[in-house]
Amino acid sequence: MKKWTAWLLVLTMVVMAACSTEQPGTSSEQETKDGDFKIGLSISTLNNPFFVALKDGAEEQATELDATLTVADAQNDAAKQVSDVEDMIQKGMDLILINPTDSEAVGAAVQSANDAGIPVITVDRNAESGDVVAHVASDNVAGGKLAGEYMVELVGEGGKVVELEGIPGASATRDRGQGFNEAIDGKLDVVAKQSANFDRAQGLTVMENILQDNKDIVAVFAHNDEMALGAVQALNSAGLNDVKVIGFDATDDAVKAVEDGTMAATVAQKPTEIGKLGVEAAVNHLKGETVEENIPVDLELIK
Repeated sequence: MKKWTAWLLVLTMVVMAACSTEQPGTSSEQETKDGDFKIGLSISTLNNPFFVALKDGAEEQATELDATLTVADAQNDAAKQVSDVEDMIQKGMDLILINPTDSEAVGAAVQSANDAGIPVITVDRNAESGDVVAHVASDNVAGGKLAGEYMVELVGEGGKVVELEGIPGASATRDRGQGFNEAIDGKLDVVAKQSANFDRAQGLTVMENILQDNKDIVAVFAHNDEMALGAVQALNSAGLNDVKVIGFDATDDAVKAVEDGTMAATVAQKPTEIGKLGVEAAVNHLKGETVEENIPVDLELIK
């Protein structure tokens, strides 16, 4: 009887051991759940409603997909952005989304992530070096063309105009300027072109300085709405309310200005959608799915 009891005990232990060997496999599957993905978002600045909306969209999508999103504000400082990305690498992010402050300078951060085996996706602005999985953005060249074509339609050919440029080195600055100038080439005369760094206060100051020698302008194209709104303030103070101002981004303030007639138009990007698509692409890549290299977001001219 004791022998049978001993054999039964041994058999029970073998069965229990066999069951326990299945647990690691189950645990491994749990580790691949979306909720375990840690995604970093290095954003150029949160002192701009466009990028606040982009961040909000990313956070909303991360919650929807049960991923963890860590956001760092580079404060329009290229060196700080590189440092922020290095910090994310040390924290073991599974993937890093980068909205570059400077498309050239950010290459060092992208390369650091590459060296650490961490994939990178760029949003709104691209990186000029380093390997990225995908780029999520509107077609800024096409948006610049929309603005230029509408300006010609508004003021006719031969007028004197001003171009307020974004941050030097940013891909959005280069691409929006390219599209705008292609559209107005031979039709309008750009009498002044200067950076105001995508900032409203600088847009006001730069526009005031330009107006000292150029009070006969008929229109202004600003590479974003913040600079456009600053330009509107300067023009109103100078009594030049008839000058047509076109911005880019369709922020809430700019759309209201278009509705009120203080701005002529703004090119509508969809920053919330850019943020959402960035996180969606990140999760899909981490799950082993194929992600398109260029993920476009539609543009629209609000006038």
